[in-house]
Amino acid sequence: MQINKSALYERFKSYVNFETTSDGKATCFPSTAKQLDLARYLVDELKALGLSEVEMTEHGYVLATLPANRSEALSVIGLIAHMDTSDEASGANVQVQLHQGYDGRNLVLSEDNVLKTKDFPEILNYVGQDIITSDGTTLLGADDKAGICAIVSACEYLLAHNEVKHGKVRICFTPDEEVGRGTEYFPLERFGADFAYTVDGGEIGELNYETFNACNAIIIFNGVSVHPGSAKNKMRNAVSLAAEWQMALPAGERPEYTEGYEGFYHTVRINGGTDRVEIDMILRDHNKALLAKRKQVVLDLAGFMNTKYGVGTVECKLTDCYSNMKEYILPKYEVVERAEQAMRKANVLPKIVPVRGGTDGARLSEMGLPCPNIFAGGHNFHGRFEYLPLQSLIKATEVVINLVQK
Repeated sequence: MQINKSALYERFKSYVNFETTSDGKATCFPSTAKQLDLARYLVDELKALGLSEVEMTEHGYVLATLPANRSEALSVIGLIAHMDTSDEASGANVQVQLHQGYDGRNLVLSEDNVLKTKDFPEILNYVGQDIITSDGTTLLGADDKAGICAIVSACEYLLAHNEVKHGKVRICFTPDEEVGRGTEYFPLERFGADFAYTVDGGEIGELNYETFNACNAIIIFNGVSVHPGSAKNKMRNAVSLAAEWQMALPAGERPEYTEGYEGFYHTVRINGGTDRVEIDMILRDHNKALLAKRKQVVLDLAGFMNTKYGVGTVECKLTDCYSNMKEYILPKYEVVERAEQAMRKANVLPKIVPVRGGTDGARLSEMGLPCPNIFAGGHNFHGRFEYLPLQSLIKATEVVINLVQK
């Protein structure tokens, strides 16, 4: 199987040229109109490649069909990736760079931005390969434009190689995955797949059928603002309250101290001043009972501070987002085995690991569409030092091609 490396790189670059940052504070759907710019581009591209039933739904989902080229009835397979990127780093004006034949040294992205091997030692696994990065001032967008690229490139290959036999394949590119709303208006009946795969994983070989159980929290601290010159016994500084809250959370249970099946409390952002501070938190755990305990810790802490400083000082809103898809995948475990076989056929060693995050597949599995997650090849998602080995993207494309065959 020969995948055109140069064409793959150019396709990926064309996608990251679109700024598609989603907005967790927005009430509209999709949360940002700029995601629709990429959606419209993809509709035109899929039509030009020759896929059928290409459309963009009223909510910005892009749908398409790769028709079966076998006469017998086969399962309908779905392939899914998301168009939006995280708002934790800028996704505007991404300057894509290709570092050919990486030599194992620190990777200079621009004058003031260096990807250091001591900070990100995994990059040493790709010595001799071609590494795609931004210039270090923005994220790259491999999460999940690499997944889109692998799916579209696989469809292009299959359309050009009719000798590779497959059943009907349904494609869907979703908005707002990064803000936990990617399946809010997912056209499940219109999609019509028997099972599906998100191509939204990390390093080469990664295969996931376990995700976190997820809860988001908004914590509001109501202070009393008084001129500091006459503030004694009157001011209640909301900034100090937020700092006290942060220090009261279990210190070793933050993302920077956890791995594997260990859950965490994560304060994502903080806004405000003396009078009022709002923080956004996420609570995560693979075990649903342990997540429930984490939620109770947050509620108990809010109650403690309200007792200490007065009722209404701390407001706490918890919102459940998605569940661990393991319980929905295990009864259909053959979909995981199919992915393992597709990887081995591409000479990729499957690495079954739990996702320390979530995918659209978590909610879709809960909705009745079994949907494991396979690698797209990127590293360091959501940050300025995100990178994508081009050879991993080639292998992701090969795996998708293998995945849809009988």
